[in-house]
Amino acid sequence: MLDRDSDLLDWAASAVGQKFPGAKVRKVDALRGDLSTRRFWRLYLDAPSAASAILVDLGPDDLPGYARALNLVPHPLNEPPWLTVHRFLVSLGISVPAMYAVDRKHRAMMVEDVGEIALVDAVRHDPAQTADLFRTAVELLLQFHVEGTRAILPDLLPATIAYDAQLFRWEFKEFLDLGCADLGADAGSLAPELDALAAELGSLPRVFSHRDFHGQNLFVQPGNGGVRLRVIDFQDALMAPAGQDLAVLMTTRDTANLISPSLEQRLLDFYYAGVSRRSAATLRMDEFIRSYRLCVLQHAIKMMGRFLMFERKGKRGYVAFVPHTIEQSRRILRGELGRDFPRLALAFGASSEVTAQ
Repeated sequence: MLDRDSDLLDWAASAVGQKFPGAKVRKVDALRGDLSTRRFWRLYLDAPSAASAILVDLGPDDLPGYARALNLVPHPLNEPPWLTVHRFLVSLGISVPAMYAVDRKHRAMMVEDVGEIALVDAVRHDPAQTADLFRTAVELLLQFHVEGTRAILPDLLPATIAYDAQLFRWEFKEFLDLGCADLGADAGSLAPELDALAAELGSLPRVFSHRDFHGQNLFVQPGNGGVRLRVIDFQDALMAPAGQDLAVLMTTRDTANLISPSLEQRLLDFYYAGVSRRSAATLRMDEFIRSYRLCVLQHAIKMMGRFLMFERKGKRGYVAFVPHTIEQSRRILRGELGRDFPRLALAFGASSEVTAQ
């Protein structure tokens, strides 16, 4: 690994000199990645046109684990998905990091540094910004879902991968293996309802989706008298129900500490009004709200199992989010979905609280 790091940094130094003639790297800081095999470094430069850049080690695999496990992309890729999706997002006018250099041999990229202020950090620092910043995120999501869906060509990589019943069901594996035991529930008794949940989600209309559209993948920068959001970690884009991105944005990890139920509803209303104005609504409002709740439930159950799996594999810190996934599941199952999925409601302690929403 040390030899690879040295090779990557040597390549980065050369790339800096080519992109910014005469510039040199004066300092390097390793950055904490999240859950992928990619690695990142911030390069501090002495270039007048750029104070820093980000070096990316793309890791050993172009495709995420689910795509490999389910053979969702049967043919070899011509390029890393980051490049494919980046090019498409640029064509949509979505603010992604500029590409400075790429080297297929080293499986490395050097890209624009979009800063250190993630959306969730900005909101925690100044809670008064919460509604405005999340509304800006929803406006950005409308670009993905409406303009992106209309513009995407059928042979572009994200258009060939569907977040369908098979994938939704596959994502429950860690929950069945670890989460059920944590809840004291029987995996066999819950499996049929998880199958039904995956099937209903798989039947929903799909849009061009970021897939991991949460507040740590959106960075806040000043611009045009306000702020703009810069988008990262988009390489796993695919076609998914619209509610999936919204569920990730507003409920993943401990985001419920930032988004009140009333703000959540206002943002859903804002999103639906946006798709309606663009003549892009494919569901009635009540159908859309149900689809969103289904996505919140699926995401929370999936992530409960995943966080427990990370802890078992020695990735510390993520188990702290397990209570939040349980509470999100319980919240959704207190409503009408609790009647549709009674065994899940019982497992999450919501069966005695089921009411109409």
